[in-house]
Amino acid sequence: MTLTSNWNYPTSVRFGPGRIRELPDVVKSIGLKNPLIVTDPGISALPMIPAARDALAAAGLGVAVFDRVQANPVSANVEDGLKVYRDGQHDGVIAFGGGSALDVGKVIAFMAGQTRPMWDFEDIGDWFTRADPEGIAPIVAVPTTSGTGSEVGRAGVITDEATHTKKIIFHPKMMPRVALLDPELTVGLPPKLTAAVGMDALSHCLEAYCAPGFHPLADGIAAEGARLVKEFLPRAVKDGTDIEARANLMAAAAMGATAFQKGLGAMHSLSHPIGAIYGAHHGMTNATFMPYVLEFNRPVIEAKIARLAAYMGLAPNFDAFLKWVLDLRKEIGVPHTLVALGVPLDRADEIAEMAIVDPTAGSNPVELTKVAARALFDAAASGKVG
Repeated sequence: MTLTSNWNYPTSVRFGPGRIRELPDVVKSIGLKNPLIVTDPGISALPMIPAARDALAAAGLGVAVFDRVQANPVSANVEDGLKVYRDGQHDGVIAFGGGSALDVGKVIAFMAGQTRPMWDFEDIGDWFTRADPEGIAPIVAVPTTSGTGSEVGRAGVITDEATHTKKIIFHPKMMPRVALLDPELTVGLPPKLTAAVGMDALSHCLEAYCAPGFHPLADGIAAEGARLVKEFLPRAVKDGTDIEARANLMAAAAMGATAFQKGLGAMHSLSHPIGAIYGAHHGMTNATFMPYVLEFNRPVIEAKIARLAAYMGLAPNFDAFLKWVLDLRKEIGVPHTLVALGVPLDRADEIAEMAIVDPTAGSNPVELTKVAARALFDAAASGKVG
């Protein structure tokens, strides 16, 4: 089966090994002449960024690189990039890298023509309507990991340094015009990071699938995304050059982000404040919380998880699915507890308070109260599932 295809869902996607060579054509196809590449220092130091820059220049395009994006990006990263964008008179953004670079690149493009402060566009109610849609610059997304799926999303997650809270900036026009998904760009990802981002993709699929509400389209996409993670994540962690595994995980990441328009849940509600306060890797934090949140939600999701288990080739019951999650975590090196993850336990109440007001809390299948959030934190601290 060929691993190369073009999709138009939820945006224009060029998928397959070697598709990065089409970057100049993609940029020209959406009318850009002087794009800004937004990435992080780690990716910037790899050959792929100079190669992309040279290819764009050879095609007669102006190009510059902004690479001051940190993991769990903060508002200063956006502000610094926005200055480079405006000073260089750029006309669009190539968001190139993992989820942090993609999110910052998208928010820079969103803010390019806005006059209000960034936090005025937080994903609350209809705040996105405050934006001038004509001021949003075109975006091309080039992911180098297979986790967040930000390449097919309409939002960016940025930490407010003043409050140490992660905030979601949303607008429908933040969806990249083209997502260029080349699994060869993920081959150099270390096993630990491959595991972390793969579990992030799984958390998106699981939480979208379990979120309340009627959205069978999202449910179907999420179920297949979870199956792809089951089949291919252990392979990619074991052998990073397995291009079939890399490609299927890249597809699963995009599927998770497509599905979670339905909603997310307590894995993310708890992971967001921990990432904002301690800088913990988002995907690995989601993975650590995963079995505890599944067990917490069990009274509401048990029958649905049984159906998912059957689809994924497991015994058709909740216990079999939970055992698979625990076994997968152990196999690929996910910490079983917050202590093993390196998260201090001294701010548990604060994290619980932040979790219940996180935008993802409202779509958890069981109401996430402060007492429940604290209990989940304590369970993940002690390692007691059930």
